[in-house]
This record gives sequence, C-alpha cells and structure tokens, in this order.
Amino acid sequence: MHPSETIPSVAIACGGTGGHLFPGLAVAEVLARSGCAVSLMVSQKEVDQHAVTSAPSMDVVTLPAVGLVNGQIRAFLRGFWRSYQQTKQRFYARPPQAVLAMGGFISAPPVLAGRRLGARTFVHESNSIPGRANRWLAPLVDAAFVGFPAAADRLRCQTVQATGTPVRPQFRPMDAAACRIALGLEADRPVLLVMGGSQGAQAVNQLLNQSLPLLSDRLPGLQFLHLTGAADFDRVRAAYSTHKGKAVVRPFLTEMEMALAAATVAVSRAGASSLAELAAMRVPAVLVPYPSAADNHQFYNAWAMVERGAVRMLEQEKATPEMLVEMVRGLIEKPEPRATMKEALAQWHRPDAAERIAAQILEAMARKGVRVAPPAKPGQPSPVRPVRPDRLEMQTAHRA
Repeated sequence: MHPSETIPSVAIACGGTGGHLFPGLAVAEVLARSGCAVSLMVSQKEVDQHAVTSAPSMDVVTLPAVGLVNGQIRAFLRGFWRSYQQTKQRFYARPPQAVLAMGGFISAPPVLAGRRLGARTFVHESNSIPGRANRWLAPLVDAAFVGFPAAADRLRCQTVQATGTPVRPQFRPMDAAACRIALGLEADRPVLLVMGGSQGAQAVNQLLNQSLPLLSDRLPGLQFLHLTGAADFDRVRAAYSTHKGKAVVRPFLTEMEMALAAATVAVSRAGASSLAELAAMRVPAVLVPYPSAADNHQFYNAWAMVERGAVRMLEQEKATPEMLVEMVRGLIEKPEPRATMKEALAQWHRPDAAERIAAQILEAMARKGVRVAPPAKPGQPSPVRPVRPDRLEMQTAHRA
C-alpha cells in the first residue's frame, strides 16, 4: 500500500506524572480528530493507568520503564532496555510516522525506536528548566516544543518552537456556581482549592492542616476543596473532621476542570501542567513550589509567572500558616487583586498549544508523503453535571 493511503500513525510517550500525561492527551485528541491512529505510551504507575481511562478510543501501551530514583541505576537501565525492546517490536509491526515525547523517564525508548525506523521525532518540554530526558533527546529529534520561552535556549535542538503547554479542551471557563453544586459545595460562597499535583503533596497538605484554625477564624465563610493524593487522604480528612465549615476532601479528582471552575483561589504546587490549567481557567493562586524538583524547576516555573503578576509564591522552607492565610485572605477579600491576576493569567494561557504542536507533526508527516487532514477544532464543552455517586465514595463533607 502506498504511504499516502495509510492511516497516519503517531506514538505519544507521555507517562510518569500527570504533568507529562495530560498535555500529551491534549495533543493526542487533536491528532485523533485529524484522522490519526494514536498510541499513548505510558508507565505502570497508578496515575498513568487511571488517567488513560479517559481516552478509551486510543491505543494504550504500558512500558516497564522506571525513573532514576535514589541512585537505582540498575533498575532504571533494566526498565529502559526492556521498554526499548518492547517499543521496537511494536513499531516493527506497525511503524509510526511520528513519535512525540512529553518528557520524563518514559520518553527515550519510543523516540530512539521511532528514529531508527525513520519516524519524525519530537519532544515537548513543559517546564522552564528542561528535564534530563529532554536535554538528552533534544539533539536527536527533528523539533522541540517548549511551554516556557526561557526553556528554548536550554535545549540543543536545531528547531525549537515556543508553543505553550497544551491543556485538554474541557479546560474552558465554566459556571462557578453550577460546578460547586456538582461537587457538593454551596453555590454562593468562596472556595479555596488545595492541590498538590496528580500525586498530592505532603508538605502542602500539612501546611493547610496547620492553617485551618486561622483560616476558619479570619475567613469564616470559606469553603474548601482539598485534593490530597492517596497517601495523605486519611490524615487530611481527619483534620477537616473538626473543621466547622464546608469541606470536600478527595484523594484525586478526574474532573479537574470542574474543581478549577469552582475555585475562587487555589493553593498549588508549580508543576507546568497545573500552571497551564490554572491559566486556562483564570484561577488566582498561591504557589508552593516543590523544593526537591529536578533543577528546582518548579521555583523557576512559578517565578516566571510571578514576574508577570499572574500568581503569588510562597517558598516551602519559609512558609508559615500566618503567611499563607494572609496571602489567601488578601485574594479572597479583595476582588481587585484577583481581577488583575486573572488578566495576567489570560495573557499567559496558550489556548492553541495542542493544535500548534499537532499541526507541526502533521506537516512533517505530509512532507514524507503521508496524507493527513489539518487539525480539527474541538467541539463545544459538555454541560456541567453532578459528579457520579461512585466517584464520590471517598469524599467527606462537613457542614457547620
């Protein structure tokens, strides 16, 4: 069969964390609407396996790759080699015309296997300081895409484009009152959203637990939507059990667009994907960067947005309950700073990031003789519906 008569095939390596996976899903959706067969290559981690359930129409490939954690280089190399062999075997059976890696330990095997078979190869770097995998792969790929313009100078790649970080199409402005009701909150009272990324953040959870008495005293009408991560769920739920106000506590929430739409203010880590979603939904935030992130990239992610007036930042080592409460209080009680931050967040948001990346991939495949369609526009976002009862089983709600 002539290449122009085949269905274009694209592999996207996007596992390891939600910060890699969700932007990868956004690009995958655009490519799928353009008629491509998309394979999502993810890790065995629970966050990956849970998140890909939202993409039932796509082929999901689980690779045995593991991160280089605590100097365990043998486990890393063994996972790398097995992932490369598995990917190469799969690509031989159905060669992709393009491979996109979103960063992290899952990235290298698919890019190397795809490059060997003549596929166009790409990487996307969401953070302001590129990760090790993308720094290593950048000289080998056809083009690199970056979320922060500052990252472009840190990648040794001949072609680098500042596209922004993709967010899924459901991250659009929604009715706050309807989302609050759907999540089990009251429609007309402000909401503080607390989130630590796809796996939670123990230090952020602890800081909020310590801050609850002050928040209750100084902002008595405030509601809480706290996403804890699985490890801290019981401990955080116990802390809210003595809280007099309204609180919804979850280990994880699939409908993150509803959580952000419901929020008046957020307290969050500074992972690039979370920041892109905050910008898309115009949620003013106090960021607490993870100090142990590689190359301290979360600090630099946050600082880039602080300089634009889009967020406020509180460094974990210096944070006290009093400092956090005053930052939150200043945003909850004063609409003018919130409005200013929303304007800055709107300037930070790149709504066409996924389409721009997909367009470059499609164009590269077309140059190789593969017939492709231009990126299709997403449909209208679905109306707000109450979260299904089976997804509320780990919710706790406390009312005065």
